[in-house]
Order: sequence, then C-alpha cells, then structure tokens
Amino acid sequence: MRIGVLGTGMVGQTLSAKLAELGHDVMVGTRDVAALLARTEPGMGQTEPFSAWSRAHPAIRLGTFAEAVAHGETLFNATSGTVSLAVLEQAGAANLDGKVLVDVSNPLDFSRGMPPTLTVSNTDSVGEQLQRAFPGLKVVKSLNTVTAALMVNPRLLADSDHTMFVCGNDAAAKAHVTTMLTDWFGWRDVVDLGDISTARGLEMYLPLWLRLWGTLGTPMLNIKVMR
Repeated sequence: MRIGVLGTGMVGQTLSAKLAELGHDVMVGTRDVAALLARTEPGMGQTEPFSAWSRAHPAIRLGTFAEAVAHGETLFNATSGTVSLAVLEQAGAANLDGKVLVDVSNPLDFSRGMPPTLTVSNTDSVGEQLQRAFPGLKVVKSLNTVTAALMVNPRLLADSDHTMFVCGNDAAAKAHVTTMLTDWFGWRDVVDLGDISTARGLEMYLPLWLRLWGTLGTPMLNIKVMR
C-alpha cells in the first residue's frame, strides 16, 4: 500500500520505519525538504539528525506535505497538533479528498515549559478541527495515547495486553484503521469510542499520561480497559 506520513519527528520516523519494514511504499512529508536535510542537529527526542536517519532508511522517500499526501492511499498525521491544520492546508484539499487519515497528533503547548498545556480541549479537538476543515477526508483518531515505540509494537508492554482506541465519523474508515492496528502493528484490544467528537477525550488524556510518565519514570505505559 502507498502510505503518506506527515511529520519527520520521532513519531513520524517510528511509524514510517515500521510501515516500510512491512513492505509498504512510504513517503514522509515535511515543510521544506532541503532545509530538513541540511540540519545537523537532532530533533526533539531523537539521537541523530534526520539526514542520518534518512540514509539508514533508503526505501522511505521524502517529499513536501503535498507530495506525501498525493502519494498516500492512507495517511498518518504525525505532526504537532498545534500545526496540523496548517499542514493539511499546505497539502491541499484535492489531495486529501476521499482518503483515510490516522490522526496521531496532540494539541500540546510547550511555550510555557513543562508540563505542557492543551491548545484545545473540552468543546473541541484537533481531530474535529481537521474533519471540519476537510469534510471529504475520513479522519480517524488513534495511537495518540501511547509513546511511539508502543504504537507499532504493543508487545513491548505486558505482551500487548492493553488498549488502543479509535474514533471517527466513517465506520468503514475505522474498520480499515482497526485492521491496520491489529494485523500490522499487533494490537489485541481496540475500542471504538464513536464519532470524531470523542477525540476530545483521547487528547485530554495526555496531561494524565504525561504525569504518569513523570511519576513512573518511563513512557512505556498504557491503560487496559476492563469490561
């Protein structure tokens, strides 16, 4: 499958590497390809500059946001939730129309230091903002509640005996994403929360997740829904 991944940070790199490992045709999108490849410093949470990572993953192509979206049959939004809407606007509505977008973003504002606050909550979410702006796009919120390594390999924690969520307005799109989660990444327990408005809860979970990380000293954590 042709897949477009928006965002070149730790989450984008982790998703892209796993998807390419599974044999998919992956293109990663960024704002400015030349500027990204020219950087010599690692990004947040990374151990090497993107250019070094790219050389180690030659099968993964790099393009602009518009090129990555045009390339992908299925899309992953791994950009910061504070810029996700602007990124999709750069990608272009025509390129997005009719496609499934897995929205992994969170609206975290680090401008005042740690812990971050949420730029949107309670009555709205990034997932909803993207769906409203691009009604032809099928937005499915998922994977934003765990650290990047667990997104693509839940077996790293409790032999994958923990829960992932999906939500969105399109039932077929959610079924498609659920199949990816289970068959590609190995998630055993996927809970459908309902329409895209339930993305509010998934995004508002992040302040608790961050405090759990601080208390436990590791981001390798998740919750298990018992029923």
